[in-house]
Amino acid sequence: MKRGNFLLGAVSGLAVVASTEHLFARALAQAPLPGLPGGENRVLVLINLQGGNDGLNCIVPHGDAAYYQVRPNLAIPRNDVLGLDAHVGMNPQMRSLKAMYDAGLVAVVQGVGYPKPNHSHFRSTEIWQTAAPDTYEHTGWLGRYLDDAQLPKGLFNGVSLSPVLPEVLVAERNDVPAIAQLAGYGLYSDRNAVTRTALTRLVHDGRMPFSSPYLSHIAEVESDAQRGSQELPALVRGYKTDASYPATPLGRSLALAAQMIGSANVGTRVIYIPHGSFDTHVSQKGTQDRLLGQFSDAMKAFYEDLAAHGNDKRVLTMTFSEFGRRIAQNASAGTDHGEASPLFLIGGGVKGGLYGNYPNLDINANMGNLAYTTDFRSVYATVLERWLGRPSEAILRGRYPTMGAISG
Repeated sequence: MKRGNFLLGAVSGLAVVASTEHLFARALAQAPLPGLPGGENRVLVLINLQGGNDGLNCIVPHGDAAYYQVRPNLAIPRNDVLGLDAHVGMNPQMRSLKAMYDAGLVAVVQGVGYPKPNHSHFRSTEIWQTAAPDTYEHTGWLGRYLDDAQLPKGLFNGVSLSPVLPEVLVAERNDVPAIAQLAGYGLYSDRNAVTRTALTRLVHDGRMPFSSPYLSHIAEVESDAQRGSQELPALVRGYKTDASYPATPLGRSLALAAQMIGSANVGTRVIYIPHGSFDTHVSQKGTQDRLLGQFSDAMKAFYEDLAAHGNDKRVLTMTFSEFGRRIAQNASAGTDHGEASPLFLIGGGVKGGLYGNYPNLDINANMGNLAYTTDFRSVYATVLERWLGRPSEAILRGRYPTMGAISG
């Protein structure tokens, strides 16, 4: 049963996916497997620019005349672009991130995508989160990392700061909480579900009116959720925020991420945060500019906060989006679903600069889309091997070349 999973939890609660084949395979905590150098005590923050971020108006090819020809009303004027070199530059709303780039803290990976791209939000998001363009996986690539690393058992080894658990953190032997906000965190159950207290009592007393191999796991999830909702606020309570975060959902999520990272007893290794939607079919400029500005300013505050507590060099942030947009603007001052787009690597371990080749803007070369020049699994392999200290081949179901964007 490749996709025989069940989901428990939702808004402001503990969202857990467990594989039915491995339900009882959870081992006791053990020493991590031998890995690559440098993985210990490091954190990866993964930010999903959900909806399909337009790469051409994010990392702008201001040196290419074709860009201005195919986007006569949507192109960003050359004088407004925050130049990175003679060919490309950042969207003008990303001044905070540009300052970090100038300080060597940001790597821009250009033209990222995968073979035979899919233009569906749902399928392409699944592909990016499972690292499987050609098959259907029942775990996410970071869920497989959590299983592979065999970290000491903890409630918060991986955390999603979102209402529901993303597929990227679905694991076979690790339960990952989805925490929309610290207040109200606990197990979510709707009015038709068995209450937590009744469920626990019935399972423990052996008085359930039916038999199921999943009941013991459900009871364990309930216990973890209840314990986590009590422990996490206490663990982060003493943390003093030393930055002014934007009053946005992303700003609030990153402030909580900094608290968790700065509290030694939490033990978090990977954090997922969504941002968007970047699905800009209509009137793109105002929406994308606003979202990119929020992202840029939140990143500045996040790393200022981390640096004030001595944590900036042990936290790497990576962005992704399910696809970019088409080369030409549409008739609604927006752009439609496309293919390749850039992503950012920020902070700890980063060797700043531009990586990969900018895609060809010839509108006739790939049916109006930007053809990818960097396979996203090469970026994942780089993060796994040079940052998290794990061999990537088993996790990514194949061998992909690493990049020089992370020093290790």
